[in-house]
Amino acid sequence: MAKFDSPIYVTRPDFPPLEDFNEYLKKIWENKILTNNGPFHQELEHALTEYLGVKYISLFSNGTLALITALQTLRITGEVITTPFSFVATSHSLWWNGIKPVFVDIENDSFNLDPQRIEAAITPKTTAIMPVHVYGNPCNLDAIRKISETYGLKVIYDAAHAFGVKKRDDSVLNMGDLSILSFHATKVFNTVEGGAIVCHDEKTKMQIDHLKNFGFTDELTVVAPGINAKMNEIQSAYGLLLLKNIDSAIEKRSLVAQKYRGLLKDVKGIRCLYDIKGIRHNYSYFPILVDQNHYPMTRDDLYGLLKKNNIFGRRYFFPLISNFPTYNGLDSSRPENLPVATMVAKQVLCLPIYPALDLSDVEKICDIIIRQV
Repeated sequence: MAKFDSPIYVTRPDFPPLEDFNEYLKKIWENKILTNNGPFHQELEHALTEYLGVKYISLFSNGTLALITALQTLRITGEVITTPFSFVATSHSLWWNGIKPVFVDIENDSFNLDPQRIEAAITPKTTAIMPVHVYGNPCNLDAIRKISETYGLKVIYDAAHAFGVKKRDDSVLNMGDLSILSFHATKVFNTVEGGAIVCHDEKTKMQIDHLKNFGFTDELTVVAPGINAKMNEIQSAYGLLLLKNIDSAIEKRSLVAQKYRGLLKDVKGIRCLYDIKGIRHNYSYFPILVDQNHYPMTRDDLYGLLKKNNIFGRRYFFPLISNFPTYNGLDSSRPENLPVATMVAKQVLCLPIYPALDLSDVEKICDIIIRQV
């Protein structure tokens, strides 16, 4: 059992060829435009609408500001039903808007918000649902749509992991009222830091663009208390370069996922998530569940063992958002209300997956896991 000479992390950002990036930097210097809806910003928005198959997209400096602005755009107030099994930005965006998050449990197979639990959590103060496409696996879109239509609720999808994901050849980003993407460095597609809001009509796109730029509509007019959340030209140029090879990157991730599943499928106490039929996945992460009732060590013990061998997995998402001090006083945060999420958070471990990860390294990682049985 050989230790890796250099650290192997869960995700690693893709880097475009330096000479290609330098060419973009030269153009930025020639244009003398660094931000404020510059030419590369406009080009990237256009390129992403075409690649993703969406009507309108507005770029942001990061995904958290995109979430915060999406809630402002739809004027969401009161209570919003969401998941405790996500990155904290999901709930933080509600808190920053003075909105009370109401946590409901997740499904055991997808780790997404359980539609059967949503209706019971609706109160007269509920104004929206904020589901998360966890690890890029789409939520139960039809069930959530029916609930939202029945109760007159807005739906904002946290699609941070769902870049390029499709269901029956249609982008999952076209569902709900708005979808929010993250382009953080560890994502399938990144702009170093960045994010976006996907919307369905020109009027909403214009409103979002105003809100992310202090509320300015022209040089002299401010129509809303907006924020500064614009993506700059360097971020946009980086994204344009990565977009050229995104399909190849996703295919390489797919091969890594297939290798893991083939090697781990018969390991007692180790459970892998599998592709959903009819879904075009992007393989954002590769989570396994470690069941200590059948595997000879706990998830945390395995995490520590991998770490000793220079393999840095991630307990993603652990702890649950509902366990953090900011949120654990809420009635909906009680563990007895969230049995599946509580179990998954104790067992989940994301293994390394990125385009440059060699399949022989995947074999070494799996060998460490298998040798414990």
